[in-house]
Amino acid sequence: MAAGKEIRTKIKSVENTKKITKAMEMVAASKMRKAQDRMRAARPYSDKVRNIAANLGKANPEYTHAFMKTNDAKAVGFIVVTTDKGLCGGLNTNILRAVTAKIRELQGQGVDVQTVAIGNKGLGFLNRIGAKVVSHAVQLGDTPHLDRLIGPVKVLLDQYAEGKLSAVYLCYTNFINTMRQEPVIQTLLPLSAAKMQEETKASGEHGWDYIYEPDAPTVIDDLLVRYVEALVYQAVAENMASEQSARMVAMKAATDNAGNLIGELKLVYNKTRQAAITKELSEIVSGAAAV
Repeated sequence: MAAGKEIRTKIKSVENTKKITKAMEMVAASKMRKAQDRMRAARPYSDKVRNIAANLGKANPEYTHAFMKTNDAKAVGFIVVTTDKGLCGGLNTNILRAVTAKIRELQGQGVDVQTVAIGNKGLGFLNRIGAKVVSHAVQLGDTPHLDRLIGPVKVLLDQYAEGKLSAVYLCYTNFINTMRQEPVIQTLLPLSAAKMQEETKASGEHGWDYIYEPDAPTVIDDLLVRYVEALVYQAVAENMASEQSARMVAMKAATDNAGNLIGELKLVYNKTRQAAITKELSEIVSGAAAV
């Protein structure tokens, strides 16, 4: 019964794995609800900042912020948002595949690429492919904090303001629903006044004129920086909600597969045991007949 013992050992191992994946599924489900609430709570703030920025850009056209100017530099920046942990299905794979394709396309045009990695998985991947990582933020935990994101992102924002970058792209996974998350690569800089105004019109709000205190450059400079920071924070919040949803689905699939595998192994074990018993009975009957 050596084969039977091996099968029993394998069944025990799969059962232990199933307990772990079931526990991870329940933890991810709990964190998923909190992450979704946090993401949805941040959306109105991001939308309001976007609308105000659009109105300001339209109300004061004589002043153009550096973020709204187009640069001719042969370099671009990428802010790549991924997870710190794995076991979340193809979440990181999908966004990193899209980022790799975009980077290769730009490098084929002779454009230098600089990256900022938010999350361990993205940092490790960018280092493996030889991308230039100028800053990173890892181990963000289950709750994103804006003060930990501002520093790494500010490196690319300052370079764009100085005219060293022609564009900055924000790459993250957008949360659609629990079963669906899609990778997104959007242009963070330069800020398009036309695009922001289209979003304002789509929301059904009217444009307003403003009285600036102390002056327009001071107000618009601070507001557009907050606007970009709000977009980055919202991207991280969306990515965290996507992470917990993808992990819950992946762990549920792993638990179901473990249950199916245990059933198959038990069937094989019973067949092997029955075959061994039948063989022993045949040997006993044959021996008795010979006597």
